Order: sequence, then C-alpha cells, then structure tokens
Amino acid sequence: KGVVDGARDSKLKREVAVKVLPQSLAADPDALARFEREALAVAALSHPNILAIHDFGTQDGTAYAVTELLEGETLRGKLDTGPIAQRQAIDYALQAAKGLSAAHEKGIVHRDLKPENLFVSKDGHLKILDFGLARKVEAAPPAEKTSAATGSGHTEPGTVMGTMGYMSPEQVRGLPGDHRSDIFSLGTILYEMLAGKRAFKRDT
Repeated sequence: KGVVDGARDSKLKREVAVKVLPQSLAADPDALARFEREALAVAALSHPNILAIHDFGTQDGTAYAVTELLEGETLRGKLDTGPIAQRQAIDYALQAAKGLSAAHEKGIVHRDLKPENLFVSKDGHLKILDFGLARKVEAAPPAEKTSAATGSGHTEPGTVMGTMGYMSPEQVRGLPGDHRSDIFSLGTILYEMLAGKRAFKRDT
C-alpha cells in the first residue's frame, strides 16, 4: 500500500493527491511492479467512475503517482453505519458497473474489488480505486480459443490475489480470472449494501 497525501499542482493551480510507495517497499521488486502496474492501468482508462491519474514517476529513488484529489469516504465507511437504502445502493452499483465496463473494454480486470476500493464523493459520485492487482487479459488467437482467459503473466498460476470474502471462486482457487471475476465481486458488494452484512464471512 502507498501513502497518500494532498498536494498543490502549481502549474495547473489545482489540488491533487500524491501516492508514494514507502521506502520499505521501494526495494521490493514485486511491490514496485504492482505500483507501476496500477499507474499504467489507470492511465489507460479515462472514465468518470475511475480515479484519474495525472502523473507517475520516481524522484530520488521514491516512486510516486499523482491523482485527482477526492473528498468524501470509501464505501466501507458508509457500510460501517449499516445497510444502504435500496435506491442508493443500486445507484452505487450502477456507477461501479460503468467503471468496470470501461476497464473490461480495455482488457483490464481489477481483481480486488471491495468496499475499501470504492470511493463515494460528497455529492454521491462513485470512483473505483486501487488497480494495484489489475491484470491485462488478452483474447486468445481463434485457433486456441478456450473458456479460460489469457493473462499477461503478472501472476504465477496458483497464486491467490484479492481479498477473502469478495474474491470469485476461481480467484480463491488460484485460477486465472477475467471480467466475470469482477462482476462476482460487485455482486457481493451489492449484497452487503442491501443486507448490511457480508455475503461471505469465513476465512476459506
């Protein structure tokens, strides 16, 4: 996880957020790769329901990403007070679905969709955050078509990536996932918004 601070863009005269990879993780190739992958994944997307990135780079050995500054709270913060009204829950789910659709059209699967990664602004606008586990999924050549997605090789087969309780069954088993994995996760979030409790509570 990166450390996020508010900052002022002196060139464009606007408030922004700066996410910095801690020094303790900067030396970890896997952490740095995830940080860079998130920046590249978000940069490839331009959608009102996905956090916008303005810049990415390194300064004196410190990796950073500059994004739009959001005011509000995560969906987790809203869920901590109990169930969300049905109309509002459906609105949030639709906004998340639109953002996911834009990512999926670019072949990007989020893989870690959960209430902590959905941010609701003060005016009710939802943004998808944290594409750190995102994976580029490419279509297989016609002669090699199967029901499984072809990944870009960011994760070794058998590696479980995601958050327990929101991962799809194939993610839990360490199998390749595609856009349907994100849709499953969105379904668990919608359930939690309406019921006020998680769909899956156990550790397995």
